[in-house]
Amino acid sequence: MLRTHTCGELNISHLGETVTLCGWVQKSRDLGGTTFIDVRDRYGLTQLVFNTDSDDSLRELSRSLGREFVIRVTGKVLERTSKNAKMATGDIEIGVTEIEILNPAKIPPFMIEDETDGGEELRAKYRYLDLRRNPIRNNLMLRHKMAQEVRKYLDGRDFIEVETPVLIKSTPEGARDFVVPSRMNPGEFYALPQSPQTFKQLLMVSGFDRYFQIVKCFRDEDLRADRQPEFTQIDCEMAFITQEDILNIFEGLTHHLFKTVKGINLPAIPRMQYADAMRLYGSDKPDIRFGMEFVELNDVVKGKGFSIFDNAELVVGINAKGCADYTRKQIDELTEWLKRPQIGVTGMIYCRYNTDGTLKSSVDKFYNEDELTNWAAAFSAEPGDLILVLAGQTDKVRKQLNELRLEMGTRLGLRDKNTFAALWVLDFPLLEWDEESGRYHAMHHPFTSPKPEDIAMLDTAPGDVRANAYDLVINGTEIGGGSIRIHDRALQSLMFKHLGFSPEEAQKQFGFLMDAFEYGAPPHGGIAFGFDRLCSIFAGLDSIRDVIAFPKNNSGRDVMIDTPSTIADAQMNELKIKTVL
Repeated sequence: MLRTHTCGELNISHLGETVTLCGWVQKSRDLGGTTFIDVRDRYGLTQLVFNTDSDDSLRELSRSLGREFVIRVTGKVLERTSKNAKMATGDIEIGVTEIEILNPAKIPPFMIEDETDGGEELRAKYRYLDLRRNPIRNNLMLRHKMAQEVRKYLDGRDFIEVETPVLIKSTPEGARDFVVPSRMNPGEFYALPQSPQTFKQLLMVSGFDRYFQIVKCFRDEDLRADRQPEFTQIDCEMAFITQEDILNIFEGLTHHLFKTVKGINLPAIPRMQYADAMRLYGSDKPDIRFGMEFVELNDVVKGKGFSIFDNAELVVGINAKGCADYTRKQIDELTEWLKRPQIGVTGMIYCRYNTDGTLKSSVDKFYNEDELTNWAAAFSAEPGDLILVLAGQTDKVRKQLNELRLEMGTRLGLRDKNTFAALWVLDFPLLEWDEESGRYHAMHHPFTSPKPEDIAMLDTAPGDVRANAYDLVINGTEIGGGSIRIHDRALQSLMFKHLGFSPEEAQKQFGFLMDAFEYGAPPHGGIAFGFDRLCSIFAGLDSIRDVIAFPKNNSGRDVMIDTPSTIADAQMNELKIKTVL
């Protein structure tokens, strides 16, 4: 080894020892008679000292060291006269006797500091430099520890880690596939897996009754802060189980991660029906760190001559506790925020419950104080509260009110990143109608089993059929999702029929799976956790990019290596692909 110790391990117990360190120059301070240099590696920071006792050539060399030079130094561990309690090595410094420049460095394009002056795009271009910064390095160390704890927990419960193929068959359901041309089979393509779904089901047929994999998946979809074209899942499947078994095992995994990684004893995870989540929060991934549940007002407000309410399918609102002192300017600003195209509210009604006990609304022309008292009673409002109400088509207005609720939660400081609230959401709809294609699509995927008692409704009321499906939500973010699978060929064929597949199409796309079901497929089910999202929540981040070593930007580009990019004409010809201009 070129070094005897790392830059983060030396302390007062090493006084007098001669040590050798390697690392990068963090900063240099020339005080005339004395020069101090901080040297850094991934373990920490150590101060080097060159003073009048040092060799003149060493002192001269120390003054030539620039930021990010890679150096190797040997010296004696000394006690610092001015200690730094904020550093693990803050009690000592190294009196340097030898120094070697292993590699000089250009001046970096941004400061390699916790609080950097580099913008997001610049840091992405020089990601290898950004990774030297403590916050990013700590995120990746957190990710490493979480992966190790996942493996430890699942291995302790008899799960087997199995690698599944990366070059697979393209399927029409779900997001768009990334496709890979086959040189040896001109005109034919592989797809990169959106998940290992069919392979893990085949592993259940094969008798591997507990499978897991921390696996890369790929989806060619529009990007945002919590999406990347390639992402990582904790992918799991179990045979001979019920839904309850899966919820218990993976609630246990969630508790294990919070305890071992964050030192938090998470309480038992509550459960909520999908229908209740939509009714009370307008979202299938509600943030339950705070209340502000929806209150439906149709029975309270209709029939009073106010056409906006009378003509609405649903009138619904929230109680913003303690916000009655919001000014008209603040309310107008909030209304304008709701009118943005991405939310699309046309207007918002409000009612103040003043601290003197009076009620004042924006629709006093239509509702007297006695009627407003009924509003307050419906919301369990108290003096000092502010009632905010929206009206419209049920599904749309619930989504809009969800956005308002989350915004109010943020403004009122109710969404603390250091507070964690987990929730199981159960019994999703099996199918959802797509206006563009004019047919039903699987809400999760076509292998999800319907609730046995709902199967008869597939022919009569397919939109009402519930899935044997469940999601894990933490702080309003979907962390994992799964289901009990179909393991019977006849039921799987029926499912494909209701998804608009002809028997021939179903056989071509998924015949290998349905054929396997005829050779003794056990009852099985599983779940997949979004590992990047889980890591970002543990790290207190809004974006998953900073828990990924080399992420793509919002355009799906890696600006560091400049990809995607064109390929040579010779490669295109070899793949029998014509250039399209």
